[in-house]
Amino acid sequence: MEFLTNHRSVRKYIDKKIEQSLLEELLQAASCASTTGNMQLYSVIATESDDKKRQLAPCHFNQPMVTNAPLVLTFCADFNRFCKWCEQRNATPGYNNFHSFLTATIDALLFAQNFCIAAESKGLGICYLGTTTYNAEKIVEALNLPKFVVPITTITVGYPEIIPSKSDRLPIEAILHHETYTDYTTADIDKHYAYKESLPENKKFVADNNKTSLAQIFTDIRYTKQDNETITTTLIKTLKKQGFQFEF
Repeated sequence: MEFLTNHRSVRKYIDKKIEQSLLEELLQAASCASTTGNMQLYSVIATESDDKKRQLAPCHFNQPMVTNAPLVLTFCADFNRFCKWCEQRNATPGYNNFHSFLTATIDALLFAQNFCIAAESKGLGICYLGTTTYNAEKIVEALNLPKFVVPITTITVGYPEIIPSKSDRLPIEAILHHETYTDYTTADIDKHYAYKESLPENKKFVADNNKTSLAQIFTDIRYTKQDNETITTTLIKTLKKQGFQFEF
């Protein structure tokens, strides 16, 4: 519980290599995560060389922690290995569809989160990079990912140089529903987001960007409709290129 409640996203690391034995220990722990049908539909690419990190950096908008971290892990939804096993055992795989991709995505994220908890328990810091699906096509090329393998998330790992403050979270009452989903009233929304909106750093963010609410930071700057639609189009193209054939 302590490791969970004290989680921080660490973006600056000291210059200290993560030993291979520790990495394997953490991945072994991560592999004990729940997985669909025990298929383990994931793979992870460990990037440690400066050259490869520099190659990956533009895929993540050149965020400094990509080149600063001693270890960059790209977690992938992977039906390649399982399909090959099926074919080599006279079984016909039918996993080139959206549901199969979603299944592998869930497996990969459960694996990644287990890794993060294990890493933090050993004194390491981690940071998820949400940019992985933004530039999935470029990451596929950079990491030579075969058919039925798609990058889902990237995590930088290292011994922290700076321990940042904890990020705010919504109260439990905002996310917990009993028996059935109870939709939110206007008063509920005001109540649940009051603390987030009251934080000085968030108020400053709103003022500095000439907005009238924190919500506009998300809709107009950070995650715009245009960006989301462009990313969606590119991601679907990448999924099809990687062998997952489906239409919406």
